[in-house]
Amino acid sequence: MPAFRLGTAVADAFPGTLIALVTATGLRGREPWPLTATAVEDLERRLADGSWAPADETDPRIEAWHTAYRSFGTNPRRVRPSVDALGRRLAKKGSLPRINPAVDSYNAVSVRHGLPAGAFDLDRVQGDVVIRPADGTEAFTPLGEPDTVEHPRPGEVVYVDAAGVLTRHWNHRDAHRTRVTEDSTHVVFALETLHAERDGDLLRSAAEELRTLLAPHAGATAVHHLDPARPDAVV
Repeated sequence: MPAFRLGTAVADAFPGTLIALVTATGLRGREPWPLTATAVEDLERRLADGSWAPADETDPRIEAWHTAYRSFGTNPRRVRPSVDALGRRLAKKGSLPRINPAVDSYNAVSVRHGLPAGAFDLDRVQGDVVIRPADGTEAFTPLGEPDTVEHPRPGEVVYVDAAGVLTRHWNHRDAHRTRVTEDSTHVVFALETLHAERDGDLLRSAAEELRTLLAPHAGATAVHHLDPARPDAVV
């Protein structure tokens, strides 16, 4: 079972970091997930009737990520945090993408709460995962581009395992190797905030909401947390 570790350099630079890791084993991604379908449709309905709108870059939750991106040399208006990009897409098109039930679940929770989210197929992860600044030598193959190899800029915050980078720009884009599909059975989902004091309760609530969507279709679920005081978790 891999460990996830919040690297010292990241913890020092972003002391308010709190990450919820929601794990699910025995996932059944090819059966109907009615709770997830309802959650997605509810967001789209509320957007259409004007009773809700996704957080944008003026929201403190998104603004904090823009500031973090700039601190490690990424322009957040060209390379946007995942929740920012997802919210903009939803606001423009009026609908969320349907990928597969597990991905749709974390997308719905992410955009509803204004928190970045991602996921990794743990059967494709090699060794432990560390959240740390890149040194520039690591390899990354973007989701949906299996023949592409990129190298993060030195200092860019990444999730990385023994075989390479799992995310670029902290939470902008996931890797192809560890992508979650309908056949993924052992998955970890990550929800993140840079302001635990302000948004920690929101993040914990979002993690439990995601767990509720996953639980009917999993053998077991659990929630772990990473922060500077508790930088390690075995999932």
